[in-house]
Amino acid sequence: MDSRLYLITGTDFLKNRSLLDTVAAAIEGGADCVQLREKNASSRQLLQMAIDLRKLTAKYNVPLIVNDRVDIALAADADGVHLGQDDLPIDIARKMLGPNKIIGISTHNVEEAIEAERAGASYIGVGPFKPTSTKTDTQPVVGLAGIRQIRQAVSLPIVAIGGIQQPDVSDIIQSGANGVAVISAIMAADDVLAAASGIRAAVDRVRGGAAWN
Repeated sequence: MDSRLYLITGTDFLKNRSLLDTVAAAIEGGADCVQLREKNASSRQLLQMAIDLRKLTAKYNVPLIVNDRVDIALAADADGVHLGQDDLPIDIARKMLGPNKIIGISTHNVEEAIEAERAGASYIGVGPFKPTSTKTDTQPVVGLAGIRQIRQAVSLPIVAIGGIQQPDVSDIIQSGANGVAVISAIMAADDVLAAASGIRAAVDRVRGGAAWN
């Protein structure tokens, strides 16, 4: 899965907007993958969000990924799941999800990236790129040097994550990431469509073309 602009939800940033309206605006601005990540939601709340987002993302032909929860991904017929290093192993998640679902995993160094590729991950998240307010239990910052090292070690698609804003994007893509994952830079923006469009355009300027995968 080669995503250029990977949107991660964060309802704390919605500013009285609806989740669905915000995600729709982001997709219209160029987000080509959506991850449902709501750490404080109950299982029932998360399932309903996933079902609603599945309908929306299907309309736009954009993959929906569920953070951590393989059961919610299955129940909502999402396109895949994103795992952390302490979540279910990739091989177990693959047995549960089947051969065609997307499985991403967060990685923080070369060793974890190599293991993710060996285990059959569809893509890796690499970060944190820089300090971020959306996670408090983060690993050491990887920066551009870390992205370059991981790019040299694996052939998997890389999505950089962690405090990324539009001015960071060009250097990140030039360092070997396929795309960027963002939460607050889009979810908290006053104009969601414009924020997404600006970040997506910054990726496309380096990678070339504006065609979605």
